[in-house]
Amino acid sequence: MNSPPRRIRIGTRGSALARWQAEYVAATLRAVPGTPDPELILIKTEGDRIQDVPLSQVQGKAFFTKEIEESLLQNHVDLAVHSLKDLATEMPSGLTLGAVMEREDPRDALLFSQAQEPVHTPDDVPRGAKVGTSSLRRRALLARWRPDLQLAELRGNVPTRIRKLDEGEYDAIILAAAGVKRLDLAHRISAYLPFETFLPAVSQGAIGVQMRAADADVAEWVGKLEHSQTRAATTAERALLRMLEGGCQVPVGAFAEVENSRLRVRGVVCSLDGTRAVDGEISGSVEDAEKLGVALAEKLLRQGGGEILDEIRGESSER
Repeated sequence: MNSPPRRIRIGTRGSALARWQAEYVAATLRAVPGTPDPELILIKTEGDRIQDVPLSQVQGKAFFTKEIEESLLQNHVDLAVHSLKDLATEMPSGLTLGAVMEREDPRDALLFSQAQEPVHTPDDVPRGAKVGTSSLRRRALLARWRPDLQLAELRGNVPTRIRKLDEGEYDAIILAAAGVKRLDLAHRISAYLPFETFLPAVSQGAIGVQMRAADADVAEWVGKLEHSQTRAATTAERALLRMLEGGCQVPVGAFAEVENSRLRVRGVVCSLDGTRAVDGEISGSVEDAEKLGVALAEKLLRQGGGEILDEIRGESSER
């Protein structure tokens, strides 16, 4: 009979936010009786190494996860902790999403330099302000909402981005509220971007715990971390993105939530210049999360989202 392992190796990126998330998973696992002692293994990804190229121009979809997934498949780590929005909707064979943890605040947040006058709502952003973001979705929705703003590329981890803001490189930046809050920096948030005009990235705010599909012991421990409502919501969002993405980064926003025992799913596809957008929503049984995401994607495609995405893919292939 095999003796149980003495430790469980958790693969993670080395950024402050990634380590916070991995430590959070480790602390939660320690509270599960019989779980081996967790140990963090830091892994540098392509996304960490390439900091001078816009994310939209980096080849491939798994540049924040590929090396970690390879470590899982090679049995160098036992599980991996990801911001679920970074995890491709199609996983390598042999890997599975063992748990989706309860979601933090899914909204996008506006941050201003501490030297700036206070801004309390998104509409208070000064005309012509220079706003930093690395996301195609955020750039497109910003152009749709406020075409007067200057959009500038922003790379680096959360503390680095805030430092660049305070050094005057930008008038404002947009970050995921969840990451800012997890690093105890919520006091830096000036305003939250409302869902009515600014749907978040798919799975934003959720932590995904990835593992080998055949690892029964790890599945038993990791299963204790599962949050069923967040799983249903992110399943629908990821199904929507899978239908729309087609191997290319696209400006798609989505948010699903359980309301009165039903799952409401919202989505948007926006052109890069913000001049055209298709919005939609659908509701149904929580058990049909995957089908709802697919159905909403098909609806968006029929209503003009397909033409927008074809144009974006054509521009991408020409670069």
